Amino acid sequence: MPAIRIGINPISWSNDDLPSLGGETPLSTALGEGKEIGYEGFELNGKFPKDAKGVGDVLRPYDLALVSGWYSSRLARRSVAEEIDAIASHVELLAKNGAKVLVYGEVADSIQGQRIPLVERPRFHTEQAWQEYADKLTELARFTLSQGVRLAYHHHMGAYVESPADIDTLMALTGSEVGLLFDSGHCYMGGGDPLQVLRKHISRICHVHFKDVRKPVVQLARNNLWSFPDCIINGTFTVPGDGDIDFAELLDVLLAADYQGWLVVEAEQDPAVAPSYVYAKKGFDTLRALLDERTAR
Repeated sequence: MPAIRIGINPISWSNDDLPSLGGETPLSTALGEGKEIGYEGFELNGKFPKDAKGVGDVLRPYDLALVSGWYSSRLARRSVAEEIDAIASHVELLAKNGAKVLVYGEVADSIQGQRIPLVERPRFHTEQAWQEYADKLTELARFTLSQGVRLAYHHHMGAYVESPADIDTLMALTGSEVGLLFDSGHCYMGGGDPLQVLRKHISRICHVHFKDVRKPVVQLARNNLWSFPDCIINGTFTVPGDGDIDFAELLDVLLAADYQGWLVVEAEQDPAVAPSYVYAKKGFDTLRALLDERTAR
């Protein structure tokens, strides 16, 4: 089995944050087209069954692996015991279908799905608040790891952990049990240099979302105080090969560090504007060519 595999998130076909985008597209279309393009696996979205057997039954006819699945956590507002109770079934679903990582999204107080300017996102304002959250997160990650699934923390627009400084603080205060999901698009949109952030935290990165950005649109988003849904609808994000991020240099860092995991193509776009198959293929072809070029060296 190759050390690095290319997967995709169904968001290219239908969006969970904005269900009107691709809401009419059945999951079977995404799976069939993804397989045809060459993807080896899919992450979950809202159209998948909610039980382990159901997920396996859906993926099996296409010979696709389960890469991972987003989990909406409210740990910032709940106890570790409450969060373990809430997360346990999702961890079991992932583990039973061979997924090794869990995409962890902190949604407590998040504005990612709301028409609220991103500058109004929640923040931890004291060292004590950061430490309390980090301690709870380490304990939760220890639980998921005990079940065979590593917690991959998704720094995300509109949430507590968005900026490079947030990522630095989280990684400094949590134990090694807490893995980091590196998302190139959210990193750039959050004010970071993706290459610098990747290099700095490479030892903790256990999952990768390769999302491109259109830099002029990012500038518009910042100047006009857009919300996250505004960013999606107006084309801030796109697939690798269609925007302005250099994925070759990011891939070189991952390969040098012997990264063993998935590269997930993910781009929040309107499929009516960015046709799902065309853009999913562009993302796959871009990463496949970069990987093949490096393997041939």
